[in-house]
Amino acid sequence: MANLTFLDKLSAQLVADYGAQLSGITIILPNKRARVFLLESLKKQLTGTIFAPTITSIEDFVQDVANIRTSDPIELLFEFYNVYLGLTPKDKQQPFENFANWAKTLLQDFNEIDRYLLNPKFVLSYLENIEEIEHWAVDVEKRTTMISNYLDFYKQLPVYYEAFYSHLLEKGVGYQGLIYREAVSNIDHFSNVYAGTKLVFAGFNALNAAEEKIIQHLMAQGQAKIYWDIDYAFLSDPYHNAGLFIRRFQKEWKQYAGNTFEWIVNDFDTPKEIKVIGTPKTVGQAKIAGKIIEGLQDAGHSLDKTALVLGEESLLIPMLYSLPANVGSLNITMGYSSRNNPAQILIQKLFKLHTNAIGRSEKSYTLYYREVLDVLTHPLVEPYIRAAKLVDVINRNNITFFSLNKLFEIQGNATSFFTLLFERWDPADPKVILERISNILLELKSYLGGDNEEDKITKAFVYSIFKVMNRLTNYCEKHGHINSLQVLHSIYKQVIDLAEVSFEGEPLSGLQIMGVLESRVLDFENVIITSMNEGKFPAGKSQNSFIPYDVKRELGLPTYKEKDAIYSYHFYHLLLRAKNIYLLYNTESEGLDAGERSRFLTQLEIEKRPAHTLSSVIYNAELPDKAYEPMEVVKTSLVMDRLKEIATVSGFSPSALTGYMRNPMQFYYQRILRIRETDEVEENIALNTLGTIIHGALEELYKPVLSRFLTEQDIVIMEALANDGVMRQFVTVYKEGEIKRGRNLLAFEVAKRNVNNFLKQEKAALARGEAIKVLALETKYDRWLEHELLPYPVLISGNIDRVEERNGKLRITDYKTGKVEKTNVTLKDWDGLTLDVKNDKIIQLLCYAFMYEPLANGLEMEVGIISFKNMKAGFMGFSFKNGWDKSAPVQDVVDANLLGSFKEQLASLIKELLNAEMSFKEEVV
Repeated sequence: MANLTFLDKLSAQLVADYGAQLSGITIILPNKRARVFLLESLKKQLTGTIFAPTITSIEDFVQDVANIRTSDPIELLFEFYNVYLGLTPKDKQQPFENFANWAKTLLQDFNEIDRYLLNPKFVLSYLENIEEIEHWAVDVEKRTTMISNYLDFYKQLPVYYEAFYSHLLEKGVGYQGLIYREAVSNIDHFSNVYAGTKLVFAGFNALNAAEEKIIQHLMAQGQAKIYWDIDYAFLSDPYHNAGLFIRRFQKEWKQYAGNTFEWIVNDFDTPKEIKVIGTPKTVGQAKIAGKIIEGLQDAGHSLDKTALVLGEESLLIPMLYSLPANVGSLNITMGYSSRNNPAQILIQKLFKLHTNAIGRSEKSYTLYYREVLDVLTHPLVEPYIRAAKLVDVINRNNITFFSLNKLFEIQGNATSFFTLLFERWDPADPKVILERISNILLELKSYLGGDNEEDKITKAFVYSIFKVMNRLTNYCEKHGHINSLQVLHSIYKQVIDLAEVSFEGEPLSGLQIMGVLESRVLDFENVIITSMNEGKFPAGKSQNSFIPYDVKRELGLPTYKEKDAIYSYHFYHLLLRAKNIYLLYNTESEGLDAGERSRFLTQLEIEKRPAHTLSSVIYNAELPDKAYEPMEVVKTSLVMDRLKEIATVSGFSPSALTGYMRNPMQFYYQRILRIRETDEVEENIALNTLGTIIHGALEELYKPVLSRFLTEQDIVIMEALANDGVMRQFVTVYKEGEIKRGRNLLAFEVAKRNVNNFLKQEKAALARGEAIKVLALETKYDRWLEHELLPYPVLISGNIDRVEERNGKLRITDYKTGKVEKTNVTLKDWDGLTLDVKNDKIIQLLCYAFMYEPLANGLEMEVGIISFKNMKAGFMGFSFKNGWDKSAPVQDVVDANLLGSFKEQLASLIKELLNAEMSFKEEVV
C-alpha cells in the first residue's frame, strides 16, 4: 500500500466503502485539476461500468452551499466604486484610477476578514483606533487636511464594508470571502436539503475558518468524511512547518476525540535519490532541467510519472526551448503570465506612445522617436509593417520629436496596419481606442497563418490579449467610469495581471509541467523543481494589506508564517512518494532574478533521513582552457589587394594609422571590410558631433578672410556672427534633433562659448601685434611616401583643420574638442614612436607636417593643437626634447631633419601594415 499514490489509495477506499453506489457521493478536492487524475485512478479500481461520482473543487462546492456566484475582481472594483460614490461627499470623491489603487488592497482585507469569520465591525473599528492612537500627539485643532482625510478614511471602513456586502448580496454575486461567510450561514439549510448525499473531502492541508466550520459541521451530521495526506515525519515533529495546519486540526477538532485520523503515512522515509543542483541564472536551470529529462528518458523512466515543477512562471518559455527533441507529449497545467506575453508588451508600448503623445502638447500630437521605434521594431510588427525606410530616415536625420503628419509623410503609402498602429487616439473615447487595439490584434492574426509551432504559440499569445480587449469593451459599455485614456490604461494594467495564456495538452500522458499549486494531491515518481531560492520557493514576506502584522497575529489571520507553512507542505508533498528528486536553484546572490538558496534545501540536509541519498553539485557553463582568445585575421590575397587599393588610391589618413596602432582589428573592420556604424538617433549630442559643429562654425566664420592678414575688426565682425553660425551648424549636422532643452541645450551653449573663447584669444594675439594670415581651412592634402622599407610608394592623405602664416612662420593647427595637455605633444625619443598609442596626437601632427611640407615655400613650420577643454593653454605646439641628452635644446620647428626621423618611423609602421605575414590581431586591454 505504501507505494500507492494518494489518489490510488483514495480510489481503493471509495470503491471499498461505496461500491456500485459511487455515483451517489460527491468528492471535494483542493483544485479542479486533480479531478481528471482521480477519475483515471477510479477506472483502474473498477471492473464494470458505473456512473462516476460528482467530483468538484472546494471553491465550487462552497459556491453551491452559499448559492452565490463568484464575480470577476475588476467587476467587483466597479461595483465597489458605485457604492463608494454613494457614500462619499462629491467634493471628496476620488477618480476611479486613484480609487482602484487602494480599493484592491481593501477588498483583499474584506476577503480575509470574511474567510476567517471575524466580526468586520470589530476589526475595522480596531484599525481606526490604531490610526487614532498613532496620531494622538497631534492636537485636533492642529491636524492638517491630509491627516483628517486619512483618519476619516479609516472611520469609513466599516461603512464601506456593510454597504458593499449588502449591495453584492442583492445582486447574488460576491468575492470569495463573502461566499464563504454566506456558506457558513447557510450550512444547516444545505445539510437538510442534501441529507442523503455523502461527501468526501480529500487531500487538504491549510483550511480557513469558514472551510473548517463547514467541514466540521458536515462531519458532525454524519454527511462527510475527510482524508488527509500527511506523513508521520511531519505530523510528529512539533516544529516541522509541513505539518503545521494538520497538527492543529488533529488536536482541536472534536471529531477526532473518538474517531480515527485518516491518513497518516510513512512514505517520506522510503529510499529517495535527492540531487541538489546549483547553477548561475534562470536560463541555466532550464538547460539543466532539459538535460535531466533527457537522462531520465535514456534510463528508461516514463515521463508519464515525471513532474517538472516551475518555482517561477517566467521560466516556462526558456524551459520549453530547453526540452529534448524526443519528448513526445507534454501537458502544461500552469498559466503563462501576460507580463511576458509579446502581444501584451506591444499593446503596452502603444499605450505609452499615444498617452505621451497627448501629454507632450495640448495643441499637437507630438511623437517621441524612441517610442515610435519601439513599436516599429517590435517582433510582432517589424516583419509586416514595411517601415525600413521610415526607421532609416528617423536615424539619419536625428529626428527626436515629430508630428503625426510628419510620420505619415515620411512613411509615404501607409498600409492599413501602419495606420491602425499610429493614427491619433482620442483620449475622451476609450471605446474607439479598444476597437482600434482589437483591429490591430485581428490584423496580426491574419499574418500568423502558418501551421508551424512558433505561429501557433504566437497566436495563443495574441488571442489571450484579444479576450482581454473584449472584457474591457464590456466594462466600457457597462460602466461610465471608463471615460478617459488614463482610466482605460489604469484598468488595462489591472486586467492584464489576471490574463494568462492557457496551453492545451494531454493531462494523463507525457511530461507534466506545472506550477507549485497545480501539484496539490498529485504524486510522481520523478520530480524536478526549479527556482529553489528564497523569495521564489518559498515566496517572500509580501504584505499588501491595511491590517498590520501584529493585528493579524492577534486576530488569527494568516501572515507570511502561514504562507511559508503552505509552501513547506507543497514542497514536502512533492517529495513524499517520489524516488528521484532534482532540486535546482540559482547560485547568483545578486541581480534581478537572484536570491539566497532556499531554506528547504538546508532543512533537507540537516534533517537527512537514513534512506535518503542526498548529493549537492554546482554546474557552471563549460569554458575552454582559455576563457578568451583574441581575434586574429590572416592577410589573404584579397586583404592585401584592399590594402594596396587604400595605399595607392584613397591613401592612409593619420586617423587610420593611429586607429591601426590602437586596435588592428578595428582597422580591419572599418578600413578593409568598410563596416560603418549603424545610423542611430543621437538623442544627446555626442562629443564627436560637438567637435564637427565647432569645426564647421569656425570654418564658416574664417572663410571670408582667407589669404589676407587679419585685423581686430575682422574678429569683432566674427564675434557678432558667431552664435548664428553655431546655430546653423547645429541644424546642418544635428539635423532635426532637439536642441532647445535638456543636455543638448547645454551642449549648444558649450559650443557657442568655445567658439567665442577662441575668437577672444585670436583678438588678444592681434592686439599684441601678431601678424596672422589664414591660408586654408578644413582642406584635404596628400603626399606620396617613398621609402626603401616599403614595397611601393604609399599615399598619406587627410584633412587639416587650419593652416596659417603667423609672424613669418607656417603654423598647422588641429582642433580638439576633448582635453589635451602639452605633454601629449612632446616627444623625447624617436624609438618606439609608433608602438605606443599615447603618441597618436604626435603622429597625427607630424603627418600633417609631412603632407604640407612641399607647400611651405621655405618658411619654418610648426604644428600643434588647440584644445577647447584646455583653452587657457592656447596653441600647444609639437616639440622634440631629446630625453637622453639633457643639454640638447628643445626643437619646436618641424624641419627636414625632424621629418626625416619621422618618416623612418612612419615607414616602419606602414611596412608592418603591408606585411602579408603579419596578421591583424585584436588588442586585448
